[in-house]
Amino acid sequence: MALDLCCLLWAHPGRRAEMHSYEDKVLALVADHGGVVRQRAIRSVRQRAIRSVRQRALCDDPDGPDELQIISIGDRAALDRFMADPRRTALAAERDSAIARTELFEVALVATPVTEETT
Repeated sequence: MALDLCCLLWAHPGRRAEMHSYEDKVLALVADHGGVVRQRAIRSVRQRAIRSVRQRALCDDPDGPDELQIISIGDRAALDRFMADPRRTALAAERDSAIARTELFEVALVATPVTEETT
């Protein structure tokens, strides 16, 4: 059974571009370990009009992650092989200079309900 993961990433201040560049490189290796990057989202730098104060506070959270990834990979052993891939570990200095914090956890993927907005 596939292991579905969510990865949240925070860049060091002023290092978002470098973090995204690093992630471009290492995420290209996921397929070599039988995995797939299902979704990748980066924090928007555009300001949008938010109606409620509560929504505005949630959207402007300075402590939120700079990037989110949903990855599926065969099993824990495949994840361990990806994490230990010498091509990935060779980039450790690049990672350390760009990424301040990472959270990786298992998730259950669920179907998205179809609404008028999604059709």
